[in-house]
Order: sequence, then structure tokens, then C-alpha cells
Amino acid sequence: MSAPTGRHESEAFAPATGSDGTPPVVTLGNGYTMPTVGLGCYSLHGETCIWAILSAVGLGYRKFDTAAFYGNEKEVGEALRRSGIPRRKLFVATKLYPNRFADAENAIEESLRKLDIGYIDLMLLHHPGAHDTKAYRAMERAVEAGTIRSLGLSNYYIAETREFLPRTKIGPILVQNEIHPYYRDRAAREFLQRNGIVVEAWYPLGGRGYTDALLGDGTVSRIARRHGRSPAQIVLRWNLQNGVAVVPGSSDPIHQKENIALFDFSLTPEEMAAIDALDRNEKHDWY
Repeated sequence: MSAPTGRHESEAFAPATGSDGTPPVVTLGNGYTMPTVGLGCYSLHGETCIWAILSAVGLGYRKFDTAAFYGNEKEVGEALRRSGIPRRKLFVATKLYPNRFADAENAIEESLRKLDIGYIDLMLLHHPGAHDTKAYRAMERAVEAGTIRSLGLSNYYIAETREFLPRTKIGPILVQNEIHPYYRDRAAREFLQRNGIVVEAWYPLGGRGYTDALLGDGTVSRIARRHGRSPAQIVLRWNLQNGVAVVPGSSDPIHQKENIALFDFSLTPEEMAAIDALDRNEKHDWY
């Protein structure tokens, strides 16, 4: 296995936005760079998806996170082609679902065809499943062919990652897991970061059915008032200061603007510790 060596420490996520308003980037283990904030496209479909992405592009988003399972790769690709942003300035991640692990080569070709953006910046195994090694090897061949640039995993924690890494030739440069103040999973995060793997949070704001409770939490609200920020900005900034990239999803331009405006303030060590103390080891999805 070729071990990833990318930077992952929190200071890599702290610089101000670029001159064009785009988020700072983190350097991945294979030398490519990735924006530390992206748009999660899970719930976006049809014209809503296209207009949400065009709105996000206008606000400075350059990373977009989709998956074959989401059923919107075609719309994501169409929106990005419409955006007028040069392909080299965009970062697109998609995922291979376990029901296609045994037929991974065809599934990869299908994602490439639906996206129609030339290449995929990052492809993840969506979560562990039968034939995951076979699927990952097909992804490795796509890297060698130049149609995928980087590989990663989603919903792989310490045991799963430790077991999987020796099977790889091209090591995963990113693992995307559920992470939020009610489920910090510090042990897994630090294990991955020690191994040079960038960590990214799905459900960074708590997830469906739980976001309101998290953003209404008294500790988060008090810190938000102190900084003159929204509770969502506080939670996302907490992730970034832990060295965790984020892909919050929204089709609302106001929320999109809030979710990317994270680089002109910092939480104090005391505030970080107060949010850390909210941990309930409470996972909000089955992955």
C-alpha cells in the first residue's frame, strides 16, 4: 500500500478565503488539493439541484459531494458544466454503493458518463460491503487510467480502516464519516489523521431530524451570540478547527452563504472544549 502523507492538522484549515472568495484548500496525500468546505448534494434533485449548485458556485463553492446512490450525478454534472468555472478549479466527489461493488468497473463508467465532466476528483466506497476489495481495485485501475484522481472511503472507522488498508495499492487519501458535536468520534478521527488520511464530516450539523436540536443547544447558541455568528457557523468552525473538512447541504442561498463564511473568525480553546463536552456518542444514522 502506498501510504497517504497529506496534511490534516487543524491549522491547514484556518487560512482566510482566497481572493475570489473560495475556501482554503487542504493538500491530500497524493498532492492534489481539496477545498475544506463543499456542498453536500444528498437531497438535491432535478432543477432544484442544478440551481442550488449554480447558487453555490456564485458564492465561492468549488467542491461538490454526490454519490451514485443519491441519483443526481447527471444534474450535478450539468450544473457544473453550466457554471462556466474551468474544470481544473472544481473538485467533484462521488461514491460507489455496495450494490455495485461486484460490478464496479461498469458502475465507475456509469458515474463518469452521468457526470460528464472528464474525470472524477475523488471516488469513495460508500460504506463497507461484500466485494469492497474488488471494487476498490477497480477504482485503483481507474486512477491508473486517469479517469479518477483520488480514492477514499466512507463510513470506515478504526477497525474497518485498519483491516482495509493492507488490501490497497493506492491508499485512501480521505475518509468521510458522521461527525458532529453529539458524535465526535475523536478516537477514529485521530487514528485517521495519524495515518495521514484527511477526515471529512457528513452530517456536520447533526443530520436529518437532529439539526434543530444541535443548533438550538444552549452551549452552541451562547458561543454563536458571543461571535455574532449563526449556530451553524459555530458547529462548522468547530469541525474545521479539529482538522475536519465539511460538506453541509443546502439549496437555500442564505444558508449556503453562512456555511462557507467560516474563515474570518476562530473559536477559543475554551469554546472548543465546551463544544467537545456536548459529545453523547450519539450516532444519527446506521452507517
